[in-house]
Order: sequence, then C-alpha cells, then structure tokens
Amino acid sequence: MGETSGSQLGGANATMNVSHEISLLVEEIQRLGSKNGDGQTSVKFGVLFNDDRCANIFEALVGTLKAAKKRKVIDFQSELLLQGVHDNVEIVLLQD
Repeated sequence: MGETSGSQLGGANATMNVSHEISLLVEEIQRLGSKNGDGQTSVKFGVLFNDDRCANIFEALVGTLKAAKKRKVIDFQSELLLQGVHDNVEIVLLQD
C-alpha cells in the first residue's frame, strides 16, 4: 500500500523525467542520424521509430518528440507523426 506508481508522480518528477527522456532522444538522434547540408544532425522518423534500442528506451516516442520540439531541441515539418505515413519526415537536432 502507500507506494506511488510512475503515473501518479507529479510536478518536478514529471518534468525531470521529460528532460531526461529528451536528453536520451538527443543521444539516439546523434547515434542514428547524419549531418545534413546545414551541418545539423538529422534522422528520419521511421529510422527512430523502428530502432530496437529506441523502442526499449521510449514508452511514448512521439510524445517525447513533441516535448523536444516544444522546447526547441528538435524540429520536424509535421504536426503529427504516424508510423508508416511519416517515416520519411526528417527529425532535425537544433542543439548538440
């Protein structure tokens, strides 16, 4: 009894977890991506989504991508990312 599940943790813990997931996302983009013409690292959504290591790290990859975009860590040209439909959308790392 008295134990708190991860979904019940609030405030600062949730923010810390999002920040941690975003830092892991940056590492995975650097691992899987390559430099584009502007010298920024980018990777296609399908590559990230289908990578076994990413699948094991991120419970909600799209949610982490949206949070990272909101914080201007990455950018992509789609409002929504769906497997298959958006596999060729480039995820660009704005900060190294």
